[in-house]
Amino acid sequence: MSENTTDTIRAIVDTIRNTQDISLEQLSAILDTDDREAIDYLQAQAREVAQSIYGNAVYMRGLIEFSNYCRNNCRYCGIRRDNRLAERYRLDDDTILECCRLGYSCGLRTFVLQGGEDGHYTDERMVALVQRIRTEFPDCAITLSLGERSRDSYQRLFDAGANRYLLRHETADPDHYAHLHPAEMSWEHRMQCLRDLRDIGYQVGAGFMVGSPGQTHATLLKDLHFIRDFRPEMCGIGPFIAAQHTPFAHEPNGSVEQTLRLLSLIRLLHPHVLLPATTALGTLNAFGRERGIQAGANVVMPNLSPTENRPKYSIYDGKICLGDDISHCRSCLETRIASVGYRMVVDRGDYKS
Repeated sequence: MSENTTDTIRAIVDTIRNTQDISLEQLSAILDTDDREAIDYLQAQAREVAQSIYGNAVYMRGLIEFSNYCRNNCRYCGIRRDNRLAERYRLDDDTILECCRLGYSCGLRTFVLQGGEDGHYTDERMVALVQRIRTEFPDCAITLSLGERSRDSYQRLFDAGANRYLLRHETADPDHYAHLHPAEMSWEHRMQCLRDLRDIGYQVGAGFMVGSPGQTHATLLKDLHFIRDFRPEMCGIGPFIAAQHTPFAHEPNGSVEQTLRLLSLIRLLHPHVLLPATTALGTLNAFGRERGIQAGANVVMPNLSPTENRPKYSIYDGKICLGDDISHCRSCLETRIASVGYRMVVDRGDYKS
């Protein structure tokens, strides 16, 4: 590419960093360019911003996928209600606590309980589980990712000891949301859930898939503006990966390169955000998580679920690390992260305001 093109993109990046704002024209220029030098500059700026707040620390979240039952029928998800070929499971409370113990022994200080929207897990069951985890691990953060629930439910879980809640907004464009979800799911309700979580006092996680069917530069701009304005404490983005036995099974996967650029842009727009280098990145690219860290991410999420259950939590195809025990996984991630000049730390990894 010409020096003039490189200078143009660099100037756009500087403007975004300085103003924490972005226009459609600026976004399109960054997503469409083939100028490697310009993109390297974007990622270097994102790293600099992240390191100014969090240093070279990378935080671990121990993921426990405790149920793959789901009442919803999202068109992209492998555990959607209508996938009759999914082998369903639920972990009992004792198994979940044992997963936490294994994670704690390997230095993890945040546990993420993730499941489909499973009616089996009533408020009473979830409150009792959260209380058990909080009692045994008082120094740890408890993150829930249970989908849409009532404000009263969110409050009860918060009062029981949960600290954080992950609820990807999926898209900030209502029409795009309707394309990804069945008619009974509402973009307005998803946004209300996020507002309820914030009002209650959770550290809130949002996020979206990159390259999801129907996504455009204009919908991505709405996502970036939503993240800039709502300022979630966490933001999980990863490439869309098609799942078999879903309406989107034959759609093309999202782009690793576009995901990395968007990670950097999110870091510039919302400098303090906790930003994962997702397993989906590592699924599509052998060095995807390392590249995510180099693009401005500072969180990884090793899987604490029993290895026999992991293949059943098939929200997309080809997920990596299904057979690795946590000690091996932690060692592997530590080596990988060190190879790009960062270090995994034993820390809750709270948001720094």
